[in-house]
Amino acid sequence: MKKISVVMVGIFMLLTTINAFSQNVPEAKASAIAPYQLAVTFSKTTSLVFPYAIKSVDRGSRDIVVQKAIGVENILQVKAAKQGFAETNLTVVTADGSLYAYVVSYSDSPASLSLLFSDPAVSPKPVAVFEKDATTDQIALKAQQVIVRERTLDKIKDKDYEIAMDMKGLYIHDEIFYFQLELKNNSAIDYDVQSLRFFVRDKKKSKRTAFQEIEMQPVYLLGNSLLIRHASEQTICVALPKFTIPDKKYLTVELMEKNGGRHLSIKISNKTLLRSSTLL
Repeated sequence: MKKISVVMVGIFMLLTTINAFSQNVPEAKASAIAPYQLAVTFSKTTSLVFPYAIKSVDRGSRDIVVQKAIGVENILQVKAAKQGFAETNLTVVTADGSLYAYVVSYSDSPASLSLLFSDPAVSPKPVAVFEKDATTDQIALKAQQVIVRERTLDKIKDKDYEIAMDMKGLYIHDEIFYFQLELKNNSAIDYDVQSLRFFVRDKKKSKRTAFQEIEMQPVYLLGNSLLIRHASEQTICVALPKFTIPDKKYLTVELMEKNGGRHLSIKISNKTLLRSSTLL
């Protein structure tokens, strides 16, 4: 009987100690980020102006179209890909590490088509930290070296209506990737470039999950990326901060024609990134 009493006392003391210890451990607190309500329409573009350069964009579905304004780092353009789409979301991270979250809905007549965010509307403090970029002069020098190099990669290309985009090489130096791209126009019509963009996307989209897409923002571009003249070819070099691709995702490079339908897209695997050549 004494042994049972001693055991019971021991158990009681153990439970008391565990309870006291758990009370002294601070609880993890999570504060909700209230999203901004954003209405967009099909026939007009809404512009979001941020105080810092845009680093990444994630849209909840393909029912909305997003892109950075050409030649501008801190303006994001948003519009509906179809009328009356179901409510979705949009997340933007800027260079100071601030996160902006939006619930996006359809409206035939949005209240405003231009929105200025002078301060983070949702996140009062930065929620991301970015490594210091290499200097622009150094990146420009390395890009000049890359653009004239001979081909080191093959079969990473796309072609449509006599327009072709081909990745000739991929290099890395000081945390910066350098993409060597060849652009060809074998047609009789000039190709005006609307955009050249880099995205990390899901390989497959489940019906129950949101479409994940992160735009990778170039830090430098060397060469003519605005016009591919008829019967000509040219090489450009695009510099992006170092990154790797998670499982079940890939990098896509999209070339879109202005006021036309000759759009090209090439896919780049994580294996290709890991095999990039080192620049000395």
